[in-house]
Amino acid sequence: MRKKKVHITIVIIFILAVLAGLFDYPQYFNSGVDFLNQKLNWNLPHFWEVSFKLGLDLQGGTHLIYEADLSNVDEKDKAGKMEVLRDIIERRVNWYGVAEPVIQIQGGNRLVVELAGVKDIGEAIKMIGETPYLEFREVLSEEEKQEAMKSISDEEVSEAIEIFKQTTGQEISREELLEALVSRLFKPTELTGEYLKKAEISFNQTTHEPQVSLQFKEEGIKLFGEITARNVGKPLAIFLDGKSMIDTDGDGEITDNDLYAPIVQEKISKGEAVITGEMDIVRAKEIVKRLNWGALPLKIGEPISQQVIGPTLGTVSLEKSLKAGIIGFLALILFLIIFYRLPGLLASLTLAIYVGLVLSLFKLIPVTLTLAGIGGFVLSLGMAVDANILIFSRMREELKTQENFSRALEEGFRRAWPSIRDGNFTTLIVALILFGFGTSFIKGFAFTLSIGILISMFSAIFISQNFLRCFVKTRWEKWRWLWTPPAHRP
Repeated sequence: MRKKKVHITIVIIFILAVLAGLFDYPQYFNSGVDFLNQKLNWNLPHFWEVSFKLGLDLQGGTHLIYEADLSNVDEKDKAGKMEVLRDIIERRVNWYGVAEPVIQIQGGNRLVVELAGVKDIGEAIKMIGETPYLEFREVLSEEEKQEAMKSISDEEVSEAIEIFKQTTGQEISREELLEALVSRLFKPTELTGEYLKKAEISFNQTTHEPQVSLQFKEEGIKLFGEITARNVGKPLAIFLDGKSMIDTDGDGEITDNDLYAPIVQEKISKGEAVITGEMDIVRAKEIVKRLNWGALPLKIGEPISQQVIGPTLGTVSLEKSLKAGIIGFLALILFLIIFYRLPGLLASLTLAIYVGLVLSLFKLIPVTLTLAGIGGFVLSLGMAVDANILIFSRMREELKTQENFSRALEEGFRRAWPSIRDGNFTTLIVALILFGFGTSFIKGFAFTLSIGILISMFSAIFISQNFLRCFVKTRWEKWRWLWTPPAHRP
């Protein structure tokens, strides 16, 4: 009965292996299906085709590094703000259809953006830069106004007075000029686009002009209520990307000269605001679209580092990686067969199944493969070989002391298991630490290594053991030369 169970298990393993192989590389199978359908007029379906997700270094693309402005953010809030910034930009590039973007925080205030397949660096920068930064600003206090006036030099005041006289033909005193300049200064509040729930077009019921209605999230409602309560009778400015959202000087462009600062009439507790002014429906739609794409909680300017990786370099890297993997795999098979005879041949078959299963998981999850990730996979292949070597070495020792092949087999697996378990789990712990604290490429290495380790333990203990159990109580178990070289026989 036990023998029958082993045979059923092996059949299931081979079926799983065949399915994994077809899933990994279905082209040949589907070509055969096309041939039969054409020759015999059949209608056989293709096997499921899913492509591997290749990272920036294998596929080519754009690598950008941005630096966020955290100068006005409390220390305790910096990490949270950076997380929100990353999530919003990731949603933004996903909307553009970029496959598998990698967007990660580096250090305390840097954001690494990797866009595989995007070769136009100008397009990539525009894609990120168009994501707006919405903020509400309030007027300066009297003490802050006095400090601001002191910071303006006499030369700057004299120059401004002269420009004002030439432009308007009127005289203006120093005090009046300073007051006019300071009155247009605003300081940031806690309320930014991070707390925006949605924006939509509405129309003024009196003038029927288009306007933009804003609705805030629950946290934003509370902040908006606090800000409007302390600014009743004062202007509250709305800025997008550091500039006013309304073209108040009528020149057709939004510049730093423009200002939109409605007077707060009363505390607003419902978390709703309206942006009005001289805007047409096209401009209103543009503002709504950009806000709903995701307003950034922090300011980012031009990328401090930018790099384009061409597809040729990625193809060469991929070819070299595959070549190294194939050579390494064949060398392992040769080593196992020479030193371990039939168990080595069975281990080689187990490794082939292991490779098929791991690659299938890479497609199903899916895992974005990079050079570092491929390195982690190759290392896990070595861990899988190491487990088989431990098992076969223990089997040799047991076969020296007892004639019963079945008992030697079971004892070999039982005694090898603690070493396999400890070795793999310590490596897995290190891989998890690397994944938790590492950056982009380190995470890819750690993730593929972790998957490989888990599958290698399954293949070494379950698949290899069932393959060997097939030979229990057969004539093969009596041919000791198949299991151990002469130097290891009793």
